[in-house]
Amino acid sequence: MYGLITDLYQLTMAAGYFLAGKANEVATFELFLRRLPPERNYVIAAGLEQAVDYLLNLHFEPAQIDYLKHLSQFQRAPAEFFDYLARLRFTGDLDAVPEGTPVFPDEPILRVRAPLIEAQIVETYLLATIGFQSMVATKASRVVYAAAGRSVIEFGTRRAHSPQAGVLAGRAAYIGGCIGTSNVQAGFLYGVPVFGTAAHSWVLSFESEIESFRKLQELLGPSTVYLVDTYDTLQGTRRAASLGRPMWGVRLDSGNFVELSRMVRRILNEAGLHDARIMVSGDMNEYKILELVREEAPIDAFGVGTELATSADAPNLAVIYKLVELESDGRKRYTAKFSTEKETWPGAKQVFRYTGYDLLACVDEEPQRSPEGEEPEVLLQPVIRKGELVRRLPDVHQIREHALRALERLPRAYRSLFGVEPAYRVEPTPRLRSLRDQVRRQYLEGTP
Repeated sequence: MYGLITDLYQLTMAAGYFLAGKANEVATFELFLRRLPPERNYVIAAGLEQAVDYLLNLHFEPAQIDYLKHLSQFQRAPAEFFDYLARLRFTGDLDAVPEGTPVFPDEPILRVRAPLIEAQIVETYLLATIGFQSMVATKASRVVYAAAGRSVIEFGTRRAHSPQAGVLAGRAAYIGGCIGTSNVQAGFLYGVPVFGTAAHSWVLSFESEIESFRKLQELLGPSTVYLVDTYDTLQGTRRAASLGRPMWGVRLDSGNFVELSRMVRRILNEAGLHDARIMVSGDMNEYKILELVREEAPIDAFGVGTELATSADAPNLAVIYKLVELESDGRKRYTAKFSTEKETWPGAKQVFRYTGYDLLACVDEEPQRSPEGEEPEVLLQPVIRKGELVRRLPDVHQIREHALRALERLPRAYRSLFGVEPAYRVEPTPRLRSLRDQVRRQYLEGTP
């Protein structure tokens, strides 16, 4: 049922391409960042698994085609166009950077090469899934960085922009470095570790707080996390401590976390529960966590919800999907935009990553050693060829490990929670610059 998960203009253009006899032209589109969000120095690429699933399963159901036929925008579309849609499958190629890879503006995250209609229709879905998951994975990496080795769990489904977004947010947050999610569907579908015990309603449903704790411990044993702030945080902690082991620890969801965590730690230690852990939740973000860490609050784990699942301070990414070349009758034509502040690079491209900087190159350029003798990492790799998967995708645990390693390789300055200048260097090769100048002259000056 993927066919209609797109913007209408993708389909009106598809009908127009068909009518103009352009259906068999082969297009190359690239999906990339126009700019970084505020205070970000990188973006973690995520969402490739869902993009691949979409491309491999793209088709139109008869009922969807009937719906299109009744729209006013398609009253002049030839009947053969709808027959074309009924047969449509993705038959093209996909190259992509591995999920979990830090990327920067102008660098292709995905490259699609396919018959023009196929390559056009997929734009909306690809932008949505890559943009959303990359946004959340990046936010997660920042929160995890601020936590300085303490565990972070994604808690945001109830505040996500939809239940479906909550599932993908749990996946993306794990890629970004969280140890798991509260979203059970993310655990079921992707193998993300799941966490959670009880809410305030559990405590309120019993006549006494101690009885609610006793019953929770009876159920969960060593996984028990007592939510101790329903009535009085310190009294709740004393009651939890009085039950002794087994327990994981306690969770604080309100109040001054610096002061409370210190007093809670003292109560647990005095009860001999030195190994019991303290988790805090409640409107957490990377900056609040950074302050708690700087204050040396004895907190072992953070539950981060709304701010993570919605990336509240930067709730969207400036991802774009642009036509970079078109082939027709054996002739290749390079394309680019030259409008103010929206200029793009023509031609299919590759990214070569060296220590501390990247080269943006034409796709058929060979990687060169750096002056220091370093062989670059070639970022875009084949994923789909002629509509068939050619590369086994890693599981979410492998993606997470790749993301953590890749971030460690970034110069430390770019892992900061604050924007730094100069930005990470992405240098176009001389050949790519020459191609851009040639295309600019062709379109703006009318010279070949």
